[in-house]
Amino acid sequence: MKKRFLLSVAALALAASAVAHAQSVTYLNHQAPDGAECSFLLTDGRVLAQGYGDSDWWTLTPDNTGSYVNGTWQQVASLPSGYSPYAMASAVLADGRVIIEGGEYNYGSFAFTNLGAIYDPVANTWTMNPPPNGWGFIGDSQSTVMPDGKYLIGRKLGFEMAEFDPATNTWAALASTGKSDFFSEEGFTLMPNGTVMTVDVKNNPNSEHYVRSIQTWIQDGNTPVNLQGPPEVGCISGQWGTYCPPGEIGPAILRPDGTYFATGALHLGANTGHTAIYTPGSSPTDPGTWAAGPDFPNGDDAGDNFAALLTNGNVLVAGNSGNLYEFNGTTFVRTASGSGPLLVLPTGQILMGGSSVYNSVGTYQQFWAPMLFPLSVAAVKRGSTYPFYGSNFNGMSQAESFGDEFETATNYPLVQLTNQTTGHVFFARTHDHNSMGVRKLGSLSSSKFDVPANAETGVTTMKVITNGIPSNPINIMVY
Repeated sequence: MKKRFLLSVAALALAASAVAHAQSVTYLNHQAPDGAECSFLLTDGRVLAQGYGDSDWWTLTPDNTGSYVNGTWQQVASLPSGYSPYAMASAVLADGRVIIEGGEYNYGSFAFTNLGAIYDPVANTWTMNPPPNGWGFIGDSQSTVMPDGKYLIGRKLGFEMAEFDPATNTWAALASTGKSDFFSEEGFTLMPNGTVMTVDVKNNPNSEHYVRSIQTWIQDGNTPVNLQGPPEVGCISGQWGTYCPPGEIGPAILRPDGTYFATGALHLGANTGHTAIYTPGSSPTDPGTWAAGPDFPNGDDAGDNFAALLTNGNVLVAGNSGNLYEFNGTTFVRTASGSGPLLVLPTGQILMGGSSVYNSVGTYQQFWAPMLFPLSVAAVKRGSTYPFYGSNFNGMSQAESFGDEFETATNYPLVQLTNQTTGHVFFARTHDHNSMGVRKLGSLSSSKFDVPANAETGVTTMKVITNGIPSNPINIMVY
């Protein structure tokens, strides 16, 4: 289904005025020139957004105080001719590049395209990326970056899996032993033990998780409530054969306590959308357990919509009514209204499309934060690259989710530099993280950062930020 996540600023303001909560929505002073269909947090602190023209891309750069509300938009490189996707698989890689694969639509036409491309933010170029060997179509597939940095994708209409190695720019086929059904409309969520969780749509209400080390799916049984919505269109024929869509599902988020919060579409015959909570087994090959979560208020649901993890540990879910809800582990309440892709910013705010940010209340627990060790050098030179070390650089969760496509996880470290004389904020591009595994408390983390050429000299405060949560500060000298 081609779905545009766009409400007018006036309509959102009117809807938000009916909700009296401490949470609030702030509109950007500069709106995205062509909207924001899909947004990524680049490792240099900018937001990369796909415009509604599909082939056009833009960046939002925060101002010199680090504010995205006061940030500015700039058009960057467009996709190569022939590729203009909507609803594709995607990720920010550990080397800082952005990969997109497939697309349910290409140039606005239903396509299940197998085209793909990689964006280099340093060179400001898109390069076409060949599909896995033998994959004649990809479409709106699910994907994730694994702990070792390889990019895992499932083929929408089959059982095939492949992973992309950013170090060699090559694909390798993986076995999909034990998969219950084809991948269509399912989502991938990376778990703390390195497995990948999904809730089936075709074979609903079954659930399962993938153990990469043995290339096998482990069955986790039925969700206690059905999270699958009915098909929205009939069977479709094309080069892929005859495809009968199985319906939709809502986003799923790993919470800081290690549980997986799954949301649903409006199931046939139901009067509201459901949610469910999964607790992993004691080992990667053990099945986990399920419990019913709270239902959506007001007959709402989140089929084919967005969710994000707030810095306070709550899950923010976008309902299909235009209402926003927070789940705190027990209760599920409406807090505001908004629309568009949800993206966790370094400020802890949630960017909603290219128009506004969601401001939550409460704060994080200290052990969720990354820890930054002192640098091995006393001073850093502008334009140079340095390693940095610490722990928990990949946070407690991937922090973003959609029903299936639009993967925009932010579980990687950003480096924020604040000049102590001027108070001006600069983001240093990070790359080559040693891990992308989540909730690795106490494990050694490492990465590299490029000191911006325009950074101001002098005593500077350095922090690592992951999923909007900052580390302890350290002082460095920039020259």
